[in-house]
Amino acid sequence: MTGEFAVGDTFERVSEDVSREDFVRYAGASGDFNPIHYDEPHAQEAGYPSVFGQGMFTAGVASALVRETFGLAGLREYDTRFVAQVWPGDTLTTTLEITAVEDVETGTRVEADLAVTTDGGERVVEGRAVAVV
Repeated sequence: MTGEFAVGDTFERVSEDVSREDFVRYAGASGDFNPIHYDEPHAQEAGYPSVFGQGMFTAGVASALVRETFGLAGLREYDTRFVAQVWPGDTLTTTLEITAVEDVETGTRVEADLAVTTDGGERVVEGRAVAVV
């Protein structure tokens, strides 16, 4: 069964033109109503050039590729680390690279590194996922 995935396989998903509205929608869904994510004057008073996305918003963007690649039923681990802000207008590219594949009793265990980068090449999230498919 390990033939479905191989070490080095890479998958990619692009999310174009992230918007302030996306941050507000995420705030409503998550309950994270920190005004730094949707109130421009508040964000600027805090020293930022504009509002920016919640870290978990970006982890959610990355999770879409994990779901598309492995499905949710077999997902065993999903870890992310936020390394930079996401700004309105950014285009985000999530990349998932298979790092290990192993046959196990319940299927194929697949490990992958993931990264989310902006259209400017800045990495905003790093992480990994493990699934049994």
